[in-house]
Amino acid sequence: MKKFSHLFIWLQIALLLISQANGQTKPAPAPRDRILILISIDGFRADYLEKFKPPHLMALAAGGVRAEKMISMFPSMTFPNHQTIVTGLWPEHHGIIHNNMYDPEFKERFAYNKVELSDSRWWGGEPIWATAIKQGLKADCMFWPGTGVKMAGMLPTEFKPYDNHADPYGCVDPVLAWLDQAPENRPSLIITYFHHVDSESHREGTESPVIAQTVKEVDDAIARLVAGIHGRRLQKVVNIIIVSDHGMTDISPDRVIELRDFVDMGKVQVDFSGAVAGLRPLTGDADALYQKFAGKEKHFHVYRKENMPERYHFTDNRRIPPVVLVADDGWYIGKRAAGEPPVKNMNKATHGFDPELPSMGATFIANGPAFRHGVTIKPFENVNVYNLLCATLGLKPAPNDGDDRLLDEVLAK
Repeated sequence: MKKFSHLFIWLQIALLLISQANGQTKPAPAPRDRILILISIDGFRADYLEKFKPPHLMALAAGGVRAEKMISMFPSMTFPNHQTIVTGLWPEHHGIIHNNMYDPEFKERFAYNKVELSDSRWWGGEPIWATAIKQGLKADCMFWPGTGVKMAGMLPTEFKPYDNHADPYGCVDPVLAWLDQAPENRPSLIITYFHHVDSESHREGTESPVIAQTVKEVDDAIARLVAGIHGRRLQKVVNIIIVSDHGMTDISPDRVIELRDFVDMGKVQVDFSGAVAGLRPLTGDADALYQKFAGKEKHFHVYRKENMPERYHFTDNRRIPPVVLVADDGWYIGKRAAGEPPVKNMNKATHGFDPELPSMGATFIANGPAFRHGVTIKPFENVNVYNLLCATLGLKPAPNDGDDRLLDEVLAK
């Protein structure tokens, strides 16, 4: 029975790709009549298609548009980049500058796994679901970082907050249920999110056989979604964009830069650490804190906030600490106090490094009647995705930091 199910899924995908290759028997639907499904596979590195060869994702990439890689925003963390993808804003402009951060005006901390997520004041920008609803469309969202928070004054039409217990099929079955609604109630935009590849990569490392199995499970879930679209005869109106937020690289307890080796930990506030560290001097003297690291940069770089590399777009926000350290690929910045024992069960892989590194490359795939077929495009920054989402659905985008380069490269003429 399981073998028959897999054969059925393969048949549905083959029919979908053949129909695309042979062209449309009817005029393609106008943007406002389309359905767009945006999928994030957290931590799905740009080279994972070739490394693991997941057949269903490879088929979607071959039959649509794929990027050599998509370039994340700095830092290459989950929350900043998911917010950039749906708003078209750099993290310094939408305010989610890290998974963990401190706001000196609020005098409060934000943590990705805490109740602060429900507070709208942390979240800037107009996400694509708000843009769609403001312009008369229905937009449903599940599991995407920030789901359940009012942004631009709005919630999605329907939404499911993040559930880390949901298996990959649990990330697509609610999507199919939304598609089963009557046409007048059916959403034009659906957003879903898979955490599984990222979570297992952190725990097991990028070379673990567990990652190959996890990629297969996500790939099977994508196949279930595509088969469900075809089974509902929606393949001529449904378009799919698959992204990831960042890549992943292995780390080791043997490659740790300890902050305590440079500074008295009792005189500094550590807003975040890891691949990138953000420091605030409790004395108020940022220059003195910077000098503690300057000239001693072995396996990391230190910056004053105002002197960050321009391509990082990481200066114009009060939540960015005055001193920022960026580790080299595969190194990790630790914040243990003097005498504190080594961290037990340290993650085996992480992200957050310079987005230009090959290991931090993210994935982009677009497949459906609105998009070109069999095209590979050059790397681009994910800040440009929002405008593509809007154009696919015929929406006027909110002001943002992206441009329209993807419209010509991805959309069918």
